Amino acid sequence: MMTSSSICSANELKMDTDMMDTIAFQHLTVRYRTAGRADAAAVADVSLTVPRGTVCAIIGPSGCGKSTLLKAVAGLVQPSSGCVTIAGEKADPKKSCIGFMPQNYGLLPWQTVRENIVLGCRIRHTWHKGRAEDEARLLHFMEALHIRGLADRYPHELSGGQQQRVSLARAFLLQPDILLMDEPFSALDAITREEMQDVFLGLWHEQHTTTLLVTHYVEEALYLGQKIVLMAANPGRIARVFDNPLSGSRERRSSQAFFEMSRTLREEIRTLRAQDENDESDEQREEERR
Repeated sequence: MMTSSSICSANELKMDTDMMDTIAFQHLTVRYRTAGRADAAAVADVSLTVPRGTVCAIIGPSGCGKSTLLKAVAGLVQPSSGCVTIAGEKADPKKSCIGFMPQNYGLLPWQTVRENIVLGCRIRHTWHKGRAEDEARLLHFMEALHIRGLADRYPHELSGGQQQRVSLARAFLLQPDILLMDEPFSALDAITREEMQDVFLGLWHEQHTTTLLVTHYVEEALYLGQKIVLMAANPGRIARVFDNPLSGSRERRSSQAFFEMSRTLREEIRTLRAQDENDESDEQREEERR
């Protein structure tokens, strides 16, 4: 039986019509049980709205709860208090089509490129082999991502960049309401990572999928994120949220404004990390006194 602290109240679920079709975190707290200690808060009292059709980049020090926010949207973890809503209703992966791109690409090694791409649609029973419309969409994404010639290969026969392209094709073929990306380009070298960022933007402009992107790279957050969320740790919380006018343009990426914003954001992250380390040291000293 669910307690009142783990569900959204009727008032929390009420949203203005202008806020419909957004992702909304409302005073979200997620705690994990730890052996011999009080439950640790991965995120605490997080409130955030992500408008429909927005790429929201989430960045911050390690351990600040970035991935926990994605898991809460996907229904993989349950709130200790507060809630997550999609389009004004409690987040439920059975009601919303949610695509997820993990850091390791999430490809099944025993399936071919083609089989991996259509897997999400097959799970949701939206793929009909041989139907002209479905086959045309599959071909479109394979050609757009330059992997048509790899259709019969297996993941171990692909480079990291090629595996990433397969993962992107699967995500966008699904036509998700929400796309969750957990450091999807972090395993790639710098040049390939930048190429994949451009590939993602090209596909995103076709569907304008509402996207939450977790990243450790400042430049990636600024290039892809129309909204940027800067998080702090211990417990995970939002330090700052701002709209980013520099996203999505190669020209702006090489501008002085982009460089200055990168430097400012990097300094903020360093400051937050130092504060977190000081807080941890204070907590350890307090425990030793006890």
